[in-house]
Amino acid sequence: MTEATGRAETLSPIAMRVVPLLVYAGALSLYVVTVGLPKQSWVAVIWLWLLTIAWDVRKPVREHLAFLRDWSLPLALLLLYLYSRGISDDLGFASVHVTEPIDADRWLFGGTLPTEWLQARLCGDPCIRASPPAWYDVLLTTVYYSHFFVALSIAAILWMRSRPEWIRYMRRYLSLNFLALVIYIVYPMAPPWMASRDGYLSDGIARITGRGWWEFGRGGGGGGGTHQSISAVGNQVAAMPSLHAGISILVAAWAIGHLRGRWRWLIALYPLAMSFMLVYYAEHYVVDIVAGGLCVAVVLIGWGTWERRGDRRPQRVVGAPGTETS
Repeated sequence: MTEATGRAETLSPIAMRVVPLLVYAGALSLYVVTVGLPKQSWVAVIWLWLLTIAWDVRKPVREHLAFLRDWSLPLALLLLYLYSRGISDDLGFASVHVTEPIDADRWLFGGTLPTEWLQARLCGDPCIRASPPAWYDVLLTTVYYSHFFVALSIAAILWMRSRPEWIRYMRRYLSLNFLALVIYIVYPMAPPWMASRDGYLSDGIARITGRGWWEFGRGGGGGGGTHQSISAVGNQVAAMPSLHAGISILVAAWAIGHLRGRWRWLIALYPLAMSFMLVYYAEHYVVDIVAGGLCVAVVLIGWGTWERRGDRRPQRVVGAPGTETS
């Protein structure tokens, strides 16, 4: 037995978990400070893989490599989605829609545009992007950026706990992304901040997505620094449906459906906070939120129906009387 092996064996089970996690936390903190948030899908997945290793370094190497094997196809599809979304506004299938969502939101709210109403009361009238953020801006900006990590983090947890559940979850998550992508291609739509910039709305509407992090040096000038860096491959007219809202609804629906206890219903606050923030920060109209929820419903119902039909399909038993072997 080597000296290093002997030292490892003397570590308690708690130390064998805590020490790698502390090393991981330090490395991730250094990465965020020097490079930035792991904003792209493949980078986030790599950090999640390293987290699974830190969580139990005692597992055989082949089990740690199984993560890369299982995640290779989802990661390829996420990269395909990311870069397809980035060029979808240049395909020229349809012109950018501007006035329809404005009219729809005003019809829903008796002539009042929710984004204008919220910014006038929570940001100022007019809303100045450089104005100091309020306490709720810190919370709401954090909710916005959680979109890039929460869903994949849940997927990593499911992968460690139950591969079949991970497969079911990833089916829904990836399908939602690609359903939204199809709609972005056929129905490009300007978000509220762009409509305001182009003169379709009052110039008192501002894009203040990074507002809550300005005092931490992460919001960037005018709220654009962190937002632009974290949305490196973006499409400014990919607004209908809201995938931020859709994924938060999917996460909440999955968690509420699989957890037990009354407290699980508090998870519904996550998509509510996300939707509120998206409208307030002029990223989306209310109808975009509704469309995101409808897309989630289509995905959940579609996969649920398909999986139930598969469960009811007669199973062939090899060698059983009266059955064919497969």
